[in-house]
Amino acid sequence: MLGPAFVAAIAYVDPGNVATNLTAGATLGYSLVWVVVMASLVAILVQFQAAKLGMATGLSLSQLCRRRFTRWGNRMLWLQAEIVVLATDLAEFVGAAIGLQLLFGMPVALSAVVTAVVSLALLELRRKGRTRPFELMSAAALLLVGAGVGYDIIAVGEQSASGLAAGLIPTLGGEGALLLAMGIVGATVMPHAVYLHSALVQGRGLSTADARRQPALVRRILRLDCSLALGVATVINVSMIALGAGLAAATSGGWTGDLVAAHAELAARIGGAAALAFAVALLSSGVSSAGIGTLAGDIVMQGFLGWRVPVHIRRLVTMAPAVAALLSGASLTAMLVLSQVVISLGVPVALFLLVYFCRDRKLMGPLVNAPLTTWIAGTAGAVVALLACSLPITMLF
Repeated sequence: MLGPAFVAAIAYVDPGNVATNLTAGATLGYSLVWVVVMASLVAILVQFQAAKLGMATGLSLSQLCRRRFTRWGNRMLWLQAEIVVLATDLAEFVGAAIGLQLLFGMPVALSAVVTAVVSLALLELRRKGRTRPFELMSAAALLLVGAGVGYDIIAVGEQSASGLAAGLIPTLGGEGALLLAMGIVGATVMPHAVYLHSALVQGRGLSTADARRQPALVRRILRLDCSLALGVATVINVSMIALGAGLAAATSGGWTGDLVAAHAELAARIGGAAALAFAVALLSSGVSSAGIGTLAGDIVMQGFLGWRVPVHIRRLVTMAPAVAALLSGASLTAMLVLSQVVISLGVPVALFLLVYFCRDRKLMGPLVNAPLTTWIAGTAGAVVALLACSLPITMLF
């Protein structure tokens, strides 16, 4: 039953996370490490709730919405979720485009097509019930991102253990700290991962009836899966901040977070191996999360509307806005930031729906949330939702 959380965890190390964490490290040092840790703890709770919902009901979050709400209500929920998936696609395509550009000098239009093809190839692993290879590839991509970031931290150096420890103390000192903190939260708790995880846990060797007969076992397994996968993602995100801080120190503040400039600085100051590790990590992040985004979009459409569109056709449709954005000539880093603004708008909806269903004893049976769990999840979700809703206002105005 272990594995679904590793697929969902890819969403937590996508190019949006890379951009926000590196910028936070470059401009504010380690001071926002606590934000990453707190947001990741909330993410573990959220993904655990999503997995438990799928196990207890045998349905995904979007399928439950179709059963519970009106036709027009589901259409509105599908529309906002689809916009979030498209914005997620944009971030992932941009990250992969930058990675391919850094590695091979590939034009952005061609890089978008390559990303689409590779993400479809990854999804083929999940067809006809072959979920384990897909989960292993997702776990490998997660570890590859971590390995690239870890190598660069060692190569760059300039790390401070005391600075990292101080970063665990909540503070928002420094210009732009609040904005970056909200960006980190928005890039960490991902709505499409909630819909996705509730579907991935189904058919894992325990039927819904079996899961309800063994609630303690189900909880232990899901906690272990979520803690392992998202624990790895947390370490990687903290490492990104550390890398940003180290590279900024190595350049005496000359580098401030731009991804392309980071590759150039690594090549010039450290060497080709460090630059290669960075590009490969970014490419792995973009390509693997693009496949996850396509799968999440399929689950969202099928759940809310009851429609099933062939995944190849869906990929062609959803890649169109990302390709158009890449061809527009706009700043790639700016597009990453804009995508996080759009994604943040879907956070309150997904979290509200999750808590709403998980507190329903008739629906969840013995896997229903305890009152304390509902209170903690509701409070954490409200804080995350407030920050997520504040992000677009702060960034745009």
